[in-house]
Amino acid sequence: MAHVVDVAAYILECLGSVSTMKLQKLTFYSQAYYLVEHGTPLFPEEFEAWANGPVAPDLFKRHKGEFVVSRGFFGPLLEHALAEYEYAAIDHVVGCLKSWTGASLSELTHSEAPWLDARSGLAPNARSRRTVSCEAMRAYYQTKPQGNPVFA
Repeated sequence: MAHVVDVAAYILECLGSVSTMKLQKLTFYSQAYYLVEHGTPLFPEEFEAWANGPVAPDLFKRHKGEFVVSRGFFGPLLEHALAEYEYAAIDHVVGCLKSWTGASLSELTHSEAPWLDARSGLAPNARSRRTVSCEAMRAYYQTKPQGNPVFA
């Protein structure tokens, strides 16, 4: 099984440089898409419902303090870090969302049930360590929500 940093490193291989907000959201949607397509997680690390959208704390620890990260930031991408079908899932997500900004992806997550439900009852800018569950992600995204090109 891949790790969230493997997925992030591959996204950087595809895109070169991105904001850390965009990287977090692309890893989130890679996980969601993989859950819908394969029924299992792409990686074991969880996402939390932070104020700016879903964040994988394990990935955040690696890029904390950075606004933009570039290819090679996480070290060299290991040759067999991911299987071909895992690369294909990430390629789909990157292809659908590469032109979106981190802010627009954050807004998209703010309109979708997995993040909204995990933040239920919290003030808009409140800190949260509540988990966005894989079950909630799969259940919601398999409905092919309008406005999200990954699941169209």
